[in-house]
Amino acid sequence: MELQQAIYKDWRHVFKLDPDREISDEHLDAVCMSGTDAILVGGSTGVTFDNTVDLMSRIRRYEVPCALEVSSEEAAVPGFDHYFIPLVLNTDRAEWLAGRQIGALRKFGAFIPWENTAAEGYLILNGDAEAAKLTGACSTLDAEDITAHIYMADRLMHLPIIYMEYSGKFGDMALVKQASRLVTGARLFYGGGIDGADKARQAAEAAHTVIVGNVIYDDLEAALTTVTAVSEVPVPK
Repeated sequence: MELQQAIYKDWRHVFKLDPDREISDEHLDAVCMSGTDAILVGGSTGVTFDNTVDLMSRIRRYEVPCALEVSSEEAAVPGFDHYFIPLVLNTDRAEWLAGRQIGALRKFGAFIPWENTAAEGYLILNGDAEAAKLTGACSTLDAEDITAHIYMADRLMHLPIIYMEYSGKFGDMALVKQASRLVTGARLFYGGGIDGADKARQAAEAAHTVIVGNVIYDDLEAALTTVTAVSEVPVPK
């Protein structure tokens, strides 16, 4: 477990890039040289081996750590520093918790760099997001539901990462703070709706790691302000 945790245990700010979205060399340079702790590559739809390889090769020109969120077999590209395998916790469709993952492991289990691979328990909390529609996630979780899901992921399943994903809208920071207080071993990731420094600070006060994605493509300058904003906030206890 220590080997798994080593690369991401101190990440506070991460930029997430989607292989299915265009980003210029100039903007990619700004993102990779921004001081962010890592680049996470992943997306819900349109992710292929070719566009993932292309984005990785461009990021690899920089020293910033680069991780892949493996959302499909087609996107399983070698050469990343770390791999995250998403398990959707708030869906009743078993294929998104173990079905697809088991299928992939039957094919590729012997080739996976296990020392650089970690399970990532997802709570998808925006019902309008593509990921929620794709996986059938129940996004209307209240405080008691969040508590139960955190207990299951952190204390029963011992997942190293729990990712609260609001994908496209800014989430309920009270629920995120509640989750971060409950975890005992997992690192809590938060992503969704961070459009500048103010929301980045709020998210950093609630979660251990802040993921910034869509704003990179909508307003790069605003995205870049989130790096310093997050770094100025102490890690929540």
